[in-house]
Amino acid sequence: MKALHFGAGNIGRGFIGLILSRAGYNVMFSDVNQELVKALQQRGQYTVELANESKDTETVTGVSAIDGTQLETVAQNVAEADLVTTAVGVGILKHIAPGIAKGLEARLNTGLVQKPLHIIACENAIGASTQLKEHVYALLEEPVRALADQYVYFPDSAVDRIVPIQHHEDSLHVQVEPFYEWVVDRSQLAPAFLPIEGVLYVDDLEPYIERKLFTVNTGHCCAAYIGYVNGYDTIQKAIADEKVKSLVYGALQETGEVLVKRFGFNPEDHQQYISKILGRFVNPHLTDEVTRVGRSPLRKLSPNDRLVRPALQAYEYGMETTNLARGMAAACKFDVSDDPEAAELQDLIKQKGIAAALSHYTSMDEQHPVLKQAVEHYHQM
Repeated sequence: MKALHFGAGNIGRGFIGLILSRAGYNVMFSDVNQELVKALQQRGQYTVELANESKDTETVTGVSAIDGTQLETVAQNVAEADLVTTAVGVGILKHIAPGIAKGLEARLNTGLVQKPLHIIACENAIGASTQLKEHVYALLEEPVRALADQYVYFPDSAVDRIVPIQHHEDSLHVQVEPFYEWVVDRSQLAPAFLPIEGVLYVDDLEPYIERKLFTVNTGHCCAAYIGYVNGYDTIQKAIADEKVKSLVYGALQETGEVLVKRFGFNPEDHQQYISKILGRFVNPHLTDEVTRVGRSPLRKLSPNDRLVRPALQAYEYGMETTNLARGMAAACKFDVSDDPEAAELQDLIKQKGIAAALSHYTSMDEQHPVLKQAVEHYHQM
């Protein structure tokens, strides 16, 4: 079986590629990083190390790579694949859509038309596969779209694994935390789909996506931004500070109230989930930099992402939003020069002020109570 995976970065190799290889797939990576592509082509394998006491290491074999800028090569691999996955960042999905669209055209005009294809976007976003489908379908002619409706499936998924910035002599070696979760929406799969070992299939994905996004991702970015404001360079050091930890915990209590009300999670079970997530953040065998976790603050401050969405839901329910607003304020203090989004945010704050800048990126009115709360926290920091 052949899987084409877009994104040969640390998450692609250390999470999705590893799981697919374990499940019996030969993984072909597509990436624009020429050094990574060349190394994968030459060696055909790489190692994954778990961030645990024994530093367990696994060798992933049967892999190769293609140049993601070569449209024809990408399309040929899409046409031949048994499975297509991505881990490129939700903002990059539109850039890989042309190769997928061209590959589907070739695939659906050959004898492979009777063979279902699943395309799964493994990104930190709600409905990422659905978003990818929209990008791809916009490039297809109507007859091809009609065939794709019959034979191509874009099941949404939720993925969770902490993969820090890597500092290894071996460019392909990757370190990951032991925990992982990959959940796929069973209702969006072909009737006779082949399950991937290591993947959890559920009938209703939304609770899993939002629980993960509003606990793991909300907590992680709050730890990064509040940690940054307090002068810490890693998540582990930030969470070791009881003051920072209590603020992050407070944000997760706020998102937790929303999740329990919306999806009917058992409150005690969710508290245990929060405790488990905080435990993952302080893993002593990981060194995760706040600049990595906090990167791209504009995306993290967008209306449907990890800070604003749960805060607005909490506000609508009449619940507390203080710590989520504090997280937004801290994101606006994230002044990292080599992060284009952080630089853009700082420029707009200087030009128009904090309230106007937050309003622009969060889509909240400047008079909205949550935004005013965030502005107040900003000035106190």
